[in-house]
Amino acid sequence: MSVVLNFRSHLSDLFAQAVRIVAPEVTEIDIVIERPKHVQHGDYACNLAMQLARLLRKAPNEIARSLITALPTSHVVEKVEIAGAGFINIFITVAAKQNVVHGVLRAGMGYGHIHLGAGRKLQVEFVSANPTGPLHVGHGRGAAVGDCLCRVLQAAGWNVTREFYYNDAGVQIDNLAISVQLRCMGISPDDLSWPENGYRGEYIADVARAYMAQEMVEADDQHVQASGDIGDLRAIRSFSVAYLRSEQDLDLRAFGVNFDVYSLESALYTDGKVEETVNRLIASGYTYEQDNALWLRTTDFGDDKDRVMRKSDGSYTYFVPDVAYHLDKWRRGFVRVINEQGADHHSTITRVRAGLQALDAGIPPDWPDYVLHQMVTVLRNGEEVKISKRAGSYVTLRDLIDEVGCDATRFFLAARHPDSQLVFDIDLAKSKSNENPVYYIQYAHARICSVLGQWKGDIAELHRANVSVLDSENERALLQHLIDYPQVIESAAKDLAPHLIAFFLKDLAADLHGYYNATRFLVEDEDIKLARLALIAAVAQVMRNGLALLGVSAPAKM
Repeated sequence: MSVVLNFRSHLSDLFAQAVRIVAPEVTEIDIVIERPKHVQHGDYACNLAMQLARLLRKAPNEIARSLITALPTSHVVEKVEIAGAGFINIFITVAAKQNVVHGVLRAGMGYGHIHLGAGRKLQVEFVSANPTGPLHVGHGRGAAVGDCLCRVLQAAGWNVTREFYYNDAGVQIDNLAISVQLRCMGISPDDLSWPENGYRGEYIADVARAYMAQEMVEADDQHVQASGDIGDLRAIRSFSVAYLRSEQDLDLRAFGVNFDVYSLESALYTDGKVEETVNRLIASGYTYEQDNALWLRTTDFGDDKDRVMRKSDGSYTYFVPDVAYHLDKWRRGFVRVINEQGADHHSTITRVRAGLQALDAGIPPDWPDYVLHQMVTVLRNGEEVKISKRAGSYVTLRDLIDEVGCDATRFFLAARHPDSQLVFDIDLAKSKSNENPVYYIQYAHARICSVLGQWKGDIAELHRANVSVLDSENERALLQHLIDYPQVIESAAKDLAPHLIAFFLKDLAADLHGYYNATRFLVEDEDIKLARLALIAAVAQVMRNGLALLGVSAPAKM
């Protein structure tokens, strides 16, 4: 008997075949297979009959009966019932559920992967910090959410490209260069002459020392040699940006985050892409001149007011290079683009999409997608931590990594919905207790490894285990988690919600700890022993898979 690893997908295929018999004229319909709220209503439910009722002009109950009659035979399905106005409840056989253990062990790290993306090209832009200082904890949340999102989408079958966009042009970069120049001249932020918008962190002194020492820095494909000339502000600017890009890259590597592509805002100007985009927008007829400025009629595309593109001094507002950048993304063939950014970018969504629509380049109106994360509050001893000596005015990502480790930092920053405010409790993240979700999950994995180590058997034996003896309440709960895992990946990918993986792992760990505390594994009965060991080995595999999607390790010992 073949093992079905994704019951929802399997049932969807069965009902699709039934629709072709019952309603061959219906060529497109979204078949939704859901878990009922109550166990007595079966393992899955389908509202397909109610969806077809209007199209076929028949009663849902009549259509439901026809669908059930046309449903192909499957060893997975024990029985199918009609409930209420036409819901179809499906009951899965006990054997099919138990055999998932073998499926998990065979699939290994590939278990749970689905084909939702079908290999299509998708780009995720995340972090995209200004190269003006160390990454702060807000950037860290963006890095954790963005990277986990990429991992989930890859597991869901998308061809994912990770991209970092550097805003290396504009006033903030001018302020950076001036700040470094003043430090090179021996002037500190305590001096009355220090500019109001100057950067005050201790890292500015580090950049200045490196510049004066004529060091070489490497940032992505850039190699910049410092000249040590205090009067050359352009050279200071170039070196400072490269230095801080290199520092940010080191922070991200320590966080287990890597990128496929780095894009520079400045390149959009030097390559003529901003000018080309502006000329195309003018040619489209959606621009007008007013008050010596060039405006884009974004109100034609749902904005609350029109937006200035080119100011009276000839410089462009920040959303213009954003439009040029996204046009470039479209030209690179990404059918889907997701921007993971801070909630303060919310106002840019409408104007960027408006600019892309005004280009009349065939770009869908809801392109790109956005995932926005809220701010992070860091607590120690119950009090908010606000200042880092290195940064001068904020908690850096490196501060958290150095204090609580990469695993806890990643989990805590990714484990809640991005749209919710997040409190990062340093004391909790460092604790070795059940209240610390990272410790709780990793300890569950380590417990399994300990049992398997005590057994000292050949893992290959577990592939032949008689799983039909797994029938206790605890075992049924763990089996259901194994069954649910592919659907959790699907939901996380569809909803752009990687925190669902963290929720799933906490629930799985809770049931594993309960099973561990209530069960003897190394019993004399060989069938029972091997079945229980196979089950927890499968649980450990799913834990490793889920933790990998969060970028968190699965230690064998703790």
